[in-house]
Amino acid sequence: MVPGVLIISHGSRDEVWVSIVEEAVSELSLDEEMPVVISFLELVEGRLIQDGINELEHAGVTDIIVIPLFVSSGSTHVDEIEYALGAKPAPERETDLEPFHVKAKVHYGYPVDDDPDIAVMIWDKLRKLSTEPERETILLVGHGSIYDGFRQRWQQGISSLAGRVREVSGVAAADYGLLNPDSVRSKVEYWQEQGHEVLVAPLFLSEGYFTKHVVPNRLKGLTYK
Repeated sequence: MVPGVLIISHGSRDEVWVSIVEEAVSELSLDEEMPVVISFLELVEGRLIQDGINELEHAGVTDIIVIPLFVSSGSTHVDEIEYALGAKPAPERETDLEPFHVKAKVHYGYPVDDDPDIAVMIWDKLRKLSTEPERETILLVGHGSIYDGFRQRWQQGISSLAGRVREVSGVAAADYGLLNPDSVRSKVEYWQEQGHEVLVAPLFLSEGYFTKHVVPNRLKGLTYK
């Protein structure tokens, strides 16, 4: 067996988005040396999933460990990529993604979901904003999904992650809001009515359109950190 790693994320036209993903992967520490390739579902020409497969197979890899670098298993992209790689017989939702040409054996991993390390990372990014933890709520904000089944996975994962963030931070409460279906603004308003200051933590893979525009627009006129 000759293993290799294929890390797949969505991709963006924003070069900063891509560079943040590349920087994170560059710090990957493995027990044994093996080729690691970053590829993208779309928008990054020359570095799409088939390009990544080809590069690894050209290097002699027989077994590809695929890491879907997405926030939630509730993402339809996680499902369709697994199908297109031949790791499952059919997608749960109809997809335009054609099966990839892959000779190596595929070992499909899992996205972020409620990993304990992510909870620590979230608190590390927020702790400087916290002044009175006994009257603060941390609100995780995620993309979510309008599709039945996928929506529930989003809710389960982000709810569990909020609980972990509450434990590591010691703030009064931790909750979540989703863009789909939209609950972000109502959650901030609810916790403010309880007398809490709200610390908003955008749960996105990289800085970009959603963190710069969508989330701030949903919260326009409200006071939060």
